Amino acid sequence: MFVTRAEASLDSLNEDQLRAATHAGGPLLILAGAGTGKTTTLCARVGWLVEQGVAAERILLLTFTRRAAREMLARARALVAADATSRFVVGGTFHSVAYRTILSEAPALGLSGVKLLDASDGADLLDLLREELGLASMERRFPRKGTLLDIYSRTVNSQRPLREVLAEAFPWCAEFNDEIAALLRAYTARKRELNALDLDDLLLYWHAAMTDDRLGRLLADRFEHVLVDEYQDVNGLQVEIVRALSCEHENVTVVGDDMQAIYGFRAADPAHILDFPTLYPGATVIKLERNYRSPQPLLDAGNEVAVHATRSFARRLIAEREGKERPTLVFCMDEQRQAVEVCDRVLARREQGVLLREQAVLMRAGHHSDLLELELSRRKIPFVKYGGIRYLEAAHVKDFLALLRVATNPDDQLSWFRLLQLLDGVGPVTAKRLFDALLADTPPLSDLPERWEQADVPASARQQGTAVFVALAAPPGEVAAVQIERLKRALEPLVRAAYPDGEARLVDLEQLVGAAAAASTLERFVAEVVLDPPLSSADYAGRPALDEDYLILSTIHSAKGLEWDDVHVIHASDGNIPADMALSTKEGLEEERRLFYVALTRARRALSVYVPLRYYHRPRARDDAHGYGKPSRFLSERFQALCDVVHAGERDIVQVEVAGAGGRIAVRVDHLFG
Repeated sequence: MFVTRAEASLDSLNEDQLRAATHAGGPLLILAGAGTGKTTTLCARVGWLVEQGVAAERILLLTFTRRAAREMLARARALVAADATSRFVVGGTFHSVAYRTILSEAPALGLSGVKLLDASDGADLLDLLREELGLASMERRFPRKGTLLDIYSRTVNSQRPLREVLAEAFPWCAEFNDEIAALLRAYTARKRELNALDLDDLLLYWHAAMTDDRLGRLLADRFEHVLVDEYQDVNGLQVEIVRALSCEHENVTVVGDDMQAIYGFRAADPAHILDFPTLYPGATVIKLERNYRSPQPLLDAGNEVAVHATRSFARRLIAEREGKERPTLVFCMDEQRQAVEVCDRVLARREQGVLLREQAVLMRAGHHSDLLELELSRRKIPFVKYGGIRYLEAAHVKDFLALLRVATNPDDQLSWFRLLQLLDGVGPVTAKRLFDALLADTPPLSDLPERWEQADVPASARQQGTAVFVALAAPPGEVAAVQIERLKRALEPLVRAAYPDGEARLVDLEQLVGAAAAASTLERFVAEVVLDPPLSSADYAGRPALDEDYLILSTIHSAKGLEWDDVHVIHASDGNIPADMALSTKEGLEEERRLFYVALTRARRALSVYVPLRYYHRPRARDDAHGYGKPSRFLSERFQALCDVVHAGERDIVQVEVAGAGGRIAVRVDHLFG
């Protein structure tokens, strides 16, 4: 008897996964704890739906990252490939699907084309409007562009009034409510003038399309089933879009884990997954609790943290993997000792056969690894770091993307301003004058070299600019990889001149050129980079060429969805985990608890948590000014009882015996001897 791939995939599922994959219809919430096979279950559900006669193109799969979208769509399509008459499952990230929808329905939405602004572009535009409206010259401290963009994004995505958002998340800005409201209205109007959309606008326009009586019905009718991954990360706007997509049939399947909701700064709210059964009365809830990643002693540590959450679905992860090694809780004298201890343990595990790249050091904030990076470098332990500055926020990458944007849209004033100011002797005023002279009547790119030669420009900028304008004026029709390579060569002298480490920065641009090879057009590539930007240059890089192995350093946020054999969590002290800036509200504390839970559940074999007991105010100074750390409030007595507790450097501790009424008391005085 012939067995299809989709049918075969069901045989590997456990009982709860099978129930979820073969759910007949109606709203379904799959509560998938860490390491419980949510991707396998969701893809198996897609395959089962097709086996039941649902056309693949009538299934919409929504994710939050490009990587997850690629993996899940590839696996889902492989399961339905046996049916030669089927088309592909439709899907991608929320923003990419929104972009495709808006492109197809642009006239109905009042758009004559779609130019995308990434977060940095949006911030720059807000800064420009901030100056134009005279808000930058106020005597009081008015928020800067980054904060203004955060306010705008949170207001739009949470679908809450500006005044409420300011009071809750930006209380120091509340007194500027009227000025900020006027600025954000101007920001919206200016984007319309430029025919530009930022990432938040993509969701806004998609939501507007879905709530239109005629267009919304047409869009919803395209899909019979809607499946959403990582539902704990949705914001209010995304909840309404999903609701509109499934309003007729309510065949909506969402997968998520409320204990991994860690993106409150993006307006995500775990209340959405917790309230799913209320929003969809009669919804089926299936819990996946069998963990295939970690042995039970490691899961017990995560379970202990989760049980103290003030509001969550009850769950307990149960291990399928054998293993008796308990987590290690390492108390260190100070930050420097923590760095030494991490290196010692990493190298010891390497000698036991665990590759460096199968080990990760996780931290709450990017700067928490500063001393560790020095120690790793001293010992010549190679490492890569994820988190901190995002790839697209690096100045030279922004320069290159500005050049790509003007190649695809000569009317892009913001990109022209950035590009022109790379030229020697060209500042904001000269850039504005050159823009007006060169591009006021929107000439074709082929006319620009001649106009540049006739323009009044600083002599030092003439030759630099000529190479760029000649590259832009090349005839169209080339594939994206050829275009982007030509433009990169024209930009190289400007990058070398603008940055002391220009040669090193050009390596990042090479990686961007390589990524363009798979793009059908330059326009499509630029849009994809904005829609789902890489977190770092490593997202576009291959394995290191000079080292056969490398340790992973990562913020906990960047580690979500990943796993390693050994995980080292550093700075588990109050003020770091949980972060002191997050403790002004109960919701902030609860998100920090979930963040710690995410860190604990990344390990496959071994978990170490480090607690420095002393922090120097000036670690590299000569004085001894310091404060004492307090173990994280999440390290309860019950948690510590689940761990093997180690005091790093204990062999160096001097024991002083003091006679007392209760016998001899051991007094630690190690801090006196450094």
